Amino acid sequence: METLVSTEWLAARTPDDVVVLDASKHLPDAGRDAAADYAEAHIPGARFMDLPNLHDASASVVNTMPSAAQTAEHMAALGIGPDDAIVLYDDSQIKSSARAWFILREHGFSNVAILDGGLEKWRRENRPLESGEAGPAAVPPARLPEAERVIAKDALRSRIESGKARVVDARDAERFGQGHHPGAVNVFFRDVFEPDGTYKSPADLRTLFAERGLDASQPLVTSCNSGMTASVLFFAMRRAGYDTIQLYDGSWQEWSSDPAMPVESGG
Repeated sequence: METLVSTEWLAARTPDDVVVLDASKHLPDAGRDAAADYAEAHIPGARFMDLPNLHDASASVVNTMPSAAQTAEHMAALGIGPDDAIVLYDDSQIKSSARAWFILREHGFSNVAILDGGLEKWRRENRPLESGEAGPAAVPPARLPEAERVIAKDALRSRIESGKARVVDARDAERFGQGHHPGAVNVFFRDVFEPDGTYKSPADLRTLFAERGLDASQPLVTSCNSGMTASVLFFAMRRAGYDTIQLYDGSWQEWSSDPAMPVESGG
C-alpha cells in the first residue's frame, strides 16, 4: 500500500481489506470535539483513533510523542496490531492524520497510509457516511520498537551548532519571524497542499523544497510549535524523496521555554 491513497482507492476497499481510522485532532481555539464529530458522521467502518489522547501524558511538553508501550496499548484497545493495513484520515485544519502516521510508522506499523484530501474530499464527492461509534474487540498489546527519527532538544542544539543539521519550521511566516532556531528555513505546512486539500505531487514538493534551499542529501529536522504540523512536513518531505530527516517533537514550545537555547528572529 502506498503512503498516500485516494478516495477512489479507499471506496473500492472493504473493512476486511484495510482498517480505517479517524485521526482528527483540533487546536483548542477551533472549538471542535473530534469524538463528537466522529460519532455524528464518519467514513463507513471507520474507528475513532482518539489521537488527542495518544501522547505521553507524563512529559513536560504537551503532545509529546507516546512511547512504544503507550502506542501498543492504545492501538490494542482499538483492536489493531502492527501487521494490519491502516488508512488514516482527518477533518482537521492542521492535517492531523500526518501526526498519526508519524507515530505509527515510528513504532513499527509499516503498512500505514493517509487518505489524500481527508474527510473533506470524501464529503465533497458525496460518498457515504455513517454515524454512531464502533466497538471493535481489543487485542493483546504488541511489542513495538521505540521511535528512531525523533531528536531531543540538546541533541538538536549540538547538531545545529556543529552545522550537522538544519531545521525546517512548519509555522506561518509571522510566528517564524518572531523567533526560530538558528539557521532555520520556513516552509509553512499549508504550502505542501493543493487548493483542494490534497498533497502536492512528489515532483512539485521537490520543487517547493528546492526553492527554499533544501537539499535532499543534507540532514534536516522538521519542527513547528508542538510537533503536530512538523509531522505534515515530515510526511511531505518523505513523499518528495527526502530521507535524511528527523522530527523535533518538543518543537518551538520546548525550545523557546529554555533561556539557554539560542534563538534567531526575522525572515
